[in-house]
Amino acid sequence: MSGEAAAGLRRDAVGLREVLFQSVTAMAPAAAVAASIPSGAAFAGGSLPLAVVIALVACLFTASCVAELARELPAAGSVATYAARGLHPAVGFLVGWGYVFVEALVPPLLLLQLGFTAAGTLHDEWASYPAGLWWPWALAGAAVIAVAGYLGVRASARFGTVLGIFEIAVFLVFAGWLIIRAGGHNTLSVFGTSHTADGYGGVSGVFAGSVYTVLAFAGFEAAAPLAEETRDPRRTMHRAVLGAALGIGLFYVLTTYAMTVYFGPDRFASFGAAGEASWEGVARASFGLFWVLVFLAVVNSTIANANACANVSTRTAFALARIRVLPRVLATLHPRYRSPVAGIAVQTVVAVGAVLGLGFGYDPVTAFLLLATVIVTVVIGVYIVVNLACAGYFLRRGRPSLKPIRHLLLPLLGIVAFVPALLTAAGLPVFDFVTKLTAPVSYAGPVVGVWMAIGAVVLLVLIRRHPERIAETARVHLEEGTSGTLAPQNGATPR
Repeated sequence: MSGEAAAGLRRDAVGLREVLFQSVTAMAPAAAVAASIPSGAAFAGGSLPLAVVIALVACLFTASCVAELARELPAAGSVATYAARGLHPAVGFLVGWGYVFVEALVPPLLLLQLGFTAAGTLHDEWASYPAGLWWPWALAGAAVIAVAGYLGVRASARFGTVLGIFEIAVFLVFAGWLIIRAGGHNTLSVFGTSHTADGYGGVSGVFAGSVYTVLAFAGFEAAAPLAEETRDPRRTMHRAVLGAALGIGLFYVLTTYAMTVYFGPDRFASFGAAGEASWEGVARASFGLFWVLVFLAVVNSTIANANACANVSTRTAFALARIRVLPRVLATLHPRYRSPVAGIAVQTVVAVGAVLGLGFGYDPVTAFLLLATVIVTVVIGVYIVVNLACAGYFLRRGRPSLKPIRHLLLPLLGIVAFVPALLTAAGLPVFDFVTKLTAPVSYAGPVVGVWMAIGAVVLLVLIRRHPERIAETARVHLEEGTSGTLAPQNGATPR
């Protein structure tokens, strides 16, 4: 391996604030509030706040598992390392193979959203601006993200922190304003089942809404790949993952409650991501130019999310390239900034290629839906595997480390919570509220299948020719001594 790669990522470059916002911005709170969460209103109606609470509790099960493993195994490989140590190195490789693929697709997903959101809004305000001129905004966003990544984790994480604070502040202020304007219409009944949409009465409507809302929580684990660049990673990673999931979950509850009581619980089933019955539509109709801040917060959220996930994909690729299960060049680091420059270059090419190829091949909205389906399907599958890995890891550690509720019950509940979301994301009509996917969005399943099949072939070749490389997916580089063995922790013996 080259000197640049061998020296490793920059140690102690960031602290709790930066890695907390790495996870926060990966969850894209403003975009989730404005676009993702309202999709659950078609089922939960004015009981959507209760659906968000249920989704929050469900996601905390898996966030707890990720946080426990992040504390035990601080590694840039994150979920791949967790699966390798908790289940088997071959499983760890396949998790890493799938995870780096979909995380590389998140930036183009968000850049597409940036493009059609900016172009659509400008066209609404100035009819002379072509509604189809979305691509310059997407390319500008790609350039910003590439520069931030090139300058190293400190610059990238601090950039994400600033963006994250802005989008959260805008929606918190707006939510407070909505609650005040709602006046006597404020009611705790929205945390019950009396306002669900027609045809989805009671608990069934709330459950359906919560399944769609769960998808807004994806990204809480994004702090974990920065473990090797973080001060006191054991403590910091644990706090960042749990803090992001809980904090943004409560943010979702507050903002959803505010809009529900202001808009009206009994007509909230018509609320959505666009038009008059949307966050931007309400801001335009009732709050003057405040809609500009809402629009900027959503645009800001797309850039912040893309930036965070570019960090995830390049660090995961670095970790797998370092042990030579991905091309070695991806482990090359900048001599000054210690950023994975080859990975950033590949990430930028993938982003621009996917944005222009899919955006012009279909249209930006359709391309967005296709990529979103691919991403969510794999990410939720990864969450399920990580829950299993948590149980497996602590069972292997033995009774002194095993806490039955934290390490067995919560992983089981996390799996139960995410299986319906996985079926929903894949468009498998197991439940009556799941809509079967149509082309080209339905191509997501075959795309995922082909990619994982290629991964299985690569795995078999590596097992046959270089089995030691697959074994190294379980390696935690941060805790190595000069001998290359893993440092013992909590009385455990190295493996």
